[in-house]
Amino acid sequence: MARQAGRRDEGVCWVLVGPTASGKSAVALELARRRPTEIVSVDSMQVYRGMDIGTAKPTPQERALVPHHMVDVLDPGEQCNVGRFCRMARRAIREIRARGNRPLIVGGAPLYLKGLMWGLMEAPSGDAHVRARLKEELARHGRSALHERLAVADPEAAARIHPNDVQRLLRALEVCELTGLPISAGQRQFSGRPRLSHRLVGLRRQRAELYARIERRVDETMARGLLAEVESLRGRLGPQAGQALGYKELTDHLDARISLDDAVRLIKRNTRRYAKHQLTWFRHFGLLQWVDAGPGDSPAEVADRCEALLSRPA
Repeated sequence: MARQAGRRDEGVCWVLVGPTASGKSAVALELARRRPTEIVSVDSMQVYRGMDIGTAKPTPQERALVPHHMVDVLDPGEQCNVGRFCRMARRAIREIRARGNRPLIVGGAPLYLKGLMWGLMEAPSGDAHVRARLKEELARHGRSALHERLAVADPEAAARIHPNDVQRLLRALEVCELTGLPISAGQRQFSGRPRLSHRLVGLRRQRAELYARIERRVDETMARGLLAEVESLRGRLGPQAGQALGYKELTDHLDARISLDDAVRLIKRNTRRYAKHQLTWFRHFGLLQWVDAGPGDSPAEVADRCEALLSRPA
């Protein structure tokens, strides 16, 4: 009986979430090296080729140690909505299982994680006329004005959607206009049956330490050549990739709209805000068990604590 339970457990996906700069990638690599495991990245920007430094993409050496999926699968001019991402990721998960390995889903993109594990909400197809009018209003009045309108129509969605996330902002307003209902009404899926059998842990650090790690990482990416990477991608970034943290601010600098010092300051500020947004989202994830990490903990030590929770019998 125990052997049968062990075989059933092999079909369960392990999921590791956490805010940006929390150390997920190093812990995931440590976990994956201990068992027959392949990593599925759930990151809305690591999917794009050429966006390496700013997205903290796993290095070629790390990818040689453990297979990584959903990395470098699209050109930066392409759109990647939640539905497309989930179809590709589920295909990768099926292939990993067919090889007899365990999928380790790692990420910090809450909407993509939600769609992958719980499925997508049913919503009306886009309306070209409504979308065109909203884009015209965006150009005329700016993102803040549209976000304020969403806060009136759908406060729950406005609390989750950052004003800079133009794609989701427009979609939320579009759904409100087409259905007369808030988009959040169709997004309360966390209490439903998940589409993927999984066990879920989250990596968490004290706020001050997390923010210090964010600051260091931004400085390190600049030292590694993020500005040159962004310059090499000019003209190739689509609307979605162009909104990536670091890329948007440095593009503004290259276009002479802000100084380099201001761009770096904004990257740090916007990354801190994004980490806070991620943590807010993760509170909705059912059965999430948190693992606290401190400044003196090695990735192996944190992985030990994660593994103890993930491998605990159901």
